[in-house]
Amino acid sequence: MSEAAVVPDGTSPEHTPSETPCEQAQFAARSERAHAEYAQPEARSEQAPPEPESEQAQPDSRFDPAGTYPGSDPAQTGSQSDPAWSDPRSAPAQTEPSRPRRHRRRGRKAVIAVGVIAAVGGAAAAGLGLAGRDGSGGGSATQLPPATADVTRQTLKDSQSEDGELGYGTATSASGRIPGTVTELPDAGEEITRGKTLYEVDDKPVTLMYGATPAYRDLKPGVEGADVEALERNLDALGYSGFTVDDEYTDATADAVEEWQEDRGLDETGAVELGRVVFAPAAVRVDAVEAEEGAATGPGQKVLSYTGTTQVVTLELDTADQRLAKKGTKVAVELPDGTSVEGRIKDVSTEIDPGDGGEQDPTTKVKVTVALDGAKAQKAAASYVLAAVNVFFTAGERKNVLTVPIAALVALPEGGFGVEVVRGSTTAYVPVETGLFANGRVEITGEGITEGTRVGMPA
Repeated sequence: MSEAAVVPDGTSPEHTPSETPCEQAQFAARSERAHAEYAQPEARSEQAPPEPESEQAQPDSRFDPAGTYPGSDPAQTGSQSDPAWSDPRSAPAQTEPSRPRRHRRRGRKAVIAVGVIAAVGGAAAAGLGLAGRDGSGGGSATQLPPATADVTRQTLKDSQSEDGELGYGTATSASGRIPGTVTELPDAGEEITRGKTLYEVDDKPVTLMYGATPAYRDLKPGVEGADVEALERNLDALGYSGFTVDDEYTDATADAVEEWQEDRGLDETGAVELGRVVFAPAAVRVDAVEAEEGAATGPGQKVLSYTGTTQVVTLELDTADQRLAKKGTKVAVELPDGTSVEGRIKDVSTEIDPGDGGEQDPTTKVKVTVALDGAKAQKAAASYVLAAVNVFFTAGERKNVLTVPIAALVALPEGGFGVEVVRGSTTAYVPVETGLFANGRVEITGEGITEGTRVGMPA
């Protein structure tokens, strides 16, 4: 049976003290000390105040073998081992109750208080225990913590390392739109820039141009839209002029297109048929060729796939770590040779893996693409393709803050957290505000908390 279930002298468990939790714990501590005091008769007799002297208590030659004196009160003159000394019932009715009677009453309260503390679990119980040492936050403890740690000032980072793969990122498919026969294809790994041929159909080029909007219609006079503006920007970058770069396809635009068509060996119609240009965000690297020269192609037929020309790192995160992946955030990438280069989160997307339809449940993954910043980083990664790398994320950073090990935090009875400040042979519990948690430490601020302050720790 646990102490919480012990109810002496017929007291009901519901009859608990009405004190506050701090008072209960303080009272329990005092009661336990009292219990220890009265459990040692020799110590009690030494510490108890002397009884008033009287003629009856003075020893003389009339001492008899029973240990009494003629005319004396046995309850006052007997030894502590005499039953009459320890049994209050043998004393005269008019005398006050002896110390053992008070001890039993106080002991009952102590057991009940301990029962209250034992019945409260988790952090609340820990808080009550702390109040037992120093409920006010300013007194001294009777027992020092089993271990201590110093408050340190440092830069705290919420960082995490994840495995990634170095490569060129997600590949995009280029599908045919013009019916005909594939007559020329690039090689895998070849890089193609603005205005160059991506592949040929019936000996006529399909040209790469830069733009975020995919080509989806014929472009001709009278058409307006973002795809028109993208075409005009490319013509302007390639050196054609005589038109205004905007979203309107005018006759001036058609004139520039005719010049471009002549240079490319195309029919000079002044209109761009669907499938004659492919828009990509920037220069591309051919990832894989999916058609063969001489094969028929047409709408929806895959010809090749391409990626960007700069190396990137791709990785997956659990949804619980999504806080780490914010577009534009800087990261550190460790290459296979141990070199560290800077990176930046370029893209974040969420994908659902449906599982196998059996025991495996669907899972959600966060896919992250990290771009390597600068020519130096690209050069360092140039010799590694499809290599495993480590990516170091920093979700939060606090500079020059006071920190303690997370284990130093204690739950206070009134709520919130505190630390047990150790000064010499005494301790005091000080409420603190917590900040960033990282790497097993936590940022704290509190009254009197400074660098070098010693705080209690569990064993």
